[in-house]
Amino acid sequence: MTAAVSTSVLTIVRGRDDHLRALMMGLSQQSVPPGELVIAWMQAEKAEALPVLSFPVYHVFVDGDDLPLAAARNRAAEAASGLHLIFLDVDCIPSPTTVEAYTRALTLHDGVMLGEVHYLPGGLPRFDGDVAVLESHGLAHPSKPVFPPIGVAEEPDSGQLWGLSFALRKATWASLGGMDEDFYGYGGEETDLARRASKAGLRTYRVGGARAYHQHHAVHIPPLQHFDHILRNASLYHAKHGVWCMDYWLTQFAERGLIDWTSTAPEIRLLRRPLDRETDAARQPDHVLFS
Repeated sequence: MTAAVSTSVLTIVRGRDDHLRALMMGLSQQSVPPGELVIAWMQAEKAEALPVLSFPVYHVFVDGDDLPLAAARNRAAEAASGLHLIFLDVDCIPSPTTVEAYTRALTLHDGVMLGEVHYLPGGLPRFDGDVAVLESHGLAHPSKPVFPPIGVAEEPDSGQLWGLSFALRKATWASLGGMDEDFYGYGGEETDLARRASKAGLRTYRVGGARAYHQHHAVHIPPLQHFDHILRNASLYHAKHGVWCMDYWLTQFAERGLIDWTSTAPEIRLLRRPLDRETDAARQPDHVLFS
């Protein structure tokens, strides 16, 4: 089993120590291991008792009380030595062929690569390396397109990029300037990257064999716990591109009388912030997987 020394896997972490350990367990079972794992910690110290891997693991630390998601991905990419960058959310356990499939796709195509994500329910035992358990419980997101079993399929909608699992050549990432660090907190930074990539003429591809399994965490419908961040980042995106992102959630906020907004509005007008009891009520039971 030869390592894909040209490929770096990057993840960003705040809390979720057990999810990170499961991600690393998944990386230990790759058909073609990556050359390295870079972990960007959005906290002061790294977690203890992390798995020992057969390839180097590097750690960088990123300041910011609000979730500095864009900045953390940029710091991880800057620290990476690989020609190819695979971004995996800390909640994702890669299937055994994820690194191999992404690496092959990036070797053949210069573009934005998307991996399929299947969602796991709450209450599963801690991942012990048995991928068959993940496969038997994971469900595809109903709004996402179908992925090819192997190879790549061109995806006409660049907005399908989701921060859970995607990959680019490092030189391509650098040519785009990475992620815009004016986005902070939850939402919008990956959609902005996708739009800029599309404007630069880069194609988007769905990659077969790069499946990951999303470990469960609580879902809020709508995501009122991120209310201020979503309003801020959606407004920033609109100022940059002249169209709205996260419009599905903005519609939900408007329907609840929190904002005055439509898809053709030039701005979001805040009517009121959600009450704590509304945010608590938006939290869904563990059998709800999708927001």
